[in-house]
Amino acid sequence: MRHVALALGLILLARAACAFEVEEEVTFGVGARQVSILSTTDAQVIAPVIAGLLAAAPDLTVRYTVANSQAVFAAIHDEGAAFDLVISSAMDLQMKLANDGDALAFDGGGALPVWARWRDRLFAVAQEPVVMIARASDFAGLALPRSRADLVEILRDNPDRFRGRIGTYDPVTSGAGYLFATQDARQSDTSWRLAEVVGGLDPKLYDTSGAMIADVHSGRLALAYNVLGSYATAAADPGVVVIEPEDFTHVLLRTALIPATSAAPDLGALVLEFLLSGPGQALLAQAGLPAISDATIADAPQLRPIRLDPGLLVYVDPLMRQRFLTEWTAAVVQP
Repeated sequence: MRHVALALGLILLARAACAFEVEEEVTFGVGARQVSILSTTDAQVIAPVIAGLLAAAPDLTVRYTVANSQAVFAAIHDEGAAFDLVISSAMDLQMKLANDGDALAFDGGGALPVWARWRDRLFAVAQEPVVMIARASDFAGLALPRSRADLVEILRDNPDRFRGRIGTYDPVTSGAGYLFATQDARQSDTSWRLAEVVGGLDPKLYDTSGAMIADVHSGRLALAYNVLGSYATAAADPGVVVIEPEDFTHVLLRTALIPATSAAPDLGALVLEFLLSGPGQALLAQAGLPAISDATIADAPQLRPIRLDPGLLVYVDPLMRQRFLTEWTAAVVQP
């Protein structure tokens, strides 16, 4: 009994030390060397990639922890949690970690395009368009929107049809949602017109792309705006159309870094090297996380990679964040 009580005590102590909210924790492999990964990517999505890693390095055990992007940032920046690799969809928060000295140098990634890495600290492992998805049946008699201006016109002309049936991220609670909303604002004033029109239609606000996509497929929503393309295409449905806006389509870079708090930075580097390798990139693509490709960007002029540079830090500043969220809330969360 004493051993059971001691084990229980250690578990509770470990949970208390891990103050950020964990959504999922999965262990892969049975090797003697353990590498810890903290990520915003669902375990079931990344599982085939980790299987490929373990085939190449069978002496590894991978402890894979999933949390939302703000929790991932807080775990490293505020709590100093000891993970060996951090993978996140919130580019701005990852940039802050790298810029603030919370990331170690990594000498790989030289083959990446210049827009897909920042110095020797932050590296893109996948590129994902940020899209709209629409139920075709809900647009019967109307042309599907091809741009934000199209969507503004459709919603203004048909408010009763779309009231309560438009979904988007809540930037107050979602790191990715905040990133997309601020990037919209940087690209075009149309985004603010769209925010005001959507705000007048009782929009539904979400923390994840998955929840938005599920509600489009179920019929609760007619359209979801600013959804991760990898999740949208994975949930294929002939009645749901994925739209890359022709005015501009953000390309999110899912980035990775080795945190300064790592207990095994050599293993973090080993995993990152695999993710950036040809086999790793192929497995990521097969898992629905498109590989880094200069050619893909060049062939589609509407695709705009979100720049991986310190400009991302503008809206991370607490005063700028508060100002932006105040304006966004006034536009979208209307009485």
